Amino acid sequence: MAQLSRLRVAVLATDGFEEVELTEPVQALRDAGAHVEVVAPHAGKIQGFHHTDKSQTVAVDHTLAEVKPDQYDAVVLPGGALNADALRVVSDAQIFVQRMQDAGKPIAVICHGPWLLISAGLVRGRKLTSYHTIQDDVRNAGGHWIDQEVVRDDNWVSSRQPSDLPAFNKAMLELFACCAAVR
Repeated sequence: MAQLSRLRVAVLATDGFEEVELTEPVQALRDAGAHVEVVAPHAGKIQGFHHTDKSQTVAVDHTLAEVKPDQYDAVVLPGGALNADALRVVSDAQIFVQRMQDAGKPIAVICHGPWLLISAGLVRGRKLTSYHTIQDDVRNAGGHWIDQEVVRDDNWVSSRQPSDLPAFNKAMLELFACCAAVR
C-alpha cells in the first residue's frame, strides 16, 4: 500500500490503552508506509494493558499541547477502558477530534475509543460499533450502535474489540488510502 507513504497519522492515547489496539494498527499503518505518531496528554511513555494486566509502555512522540490537527491526515483512537475514560475529559483531545471531524479527515476507533467522540459531541446521527459495554453511551449520545466486527460510516471506521483487529486494520487502511487518494 504505497499510497499511504505521504499520510501522517496521529494515534491519540494515554495510560491504560489496550496494548494490541494501539500496537497492531500502528504496525499495519507503518507497514503500509504511513508516518505514525503517538500523541498523548503527557510526554514520556504511556502504559499499555493486556485486558487488566499491565503490559508494555509506548513512547509518546508529541503531547497534545505540541501538535495541531492540521498536521495530520487521519487519527486512530485505540481502546482500553482506562485510556478512553481518561482521554475523554481532556479538552485538547476533544478539540483535536472535533477539528479532524470538521475537516472531514478519517477517524479509526476501536473498543472504548468512542468515549472521546461521545464527549466531543460527535456521535449524534453516526453509525458505529464499540465494546459492547458502552453501547448505551453511544445510543444515549444519539449514535446508532451496530454489533458488527467493523462499521464504516463516511469518514469513520469502528470495531468492537481486539478479536476484530484483522478486519479493523483492513478497513482502516482502506479508509485511509481513500483519504490519501483525495488529498
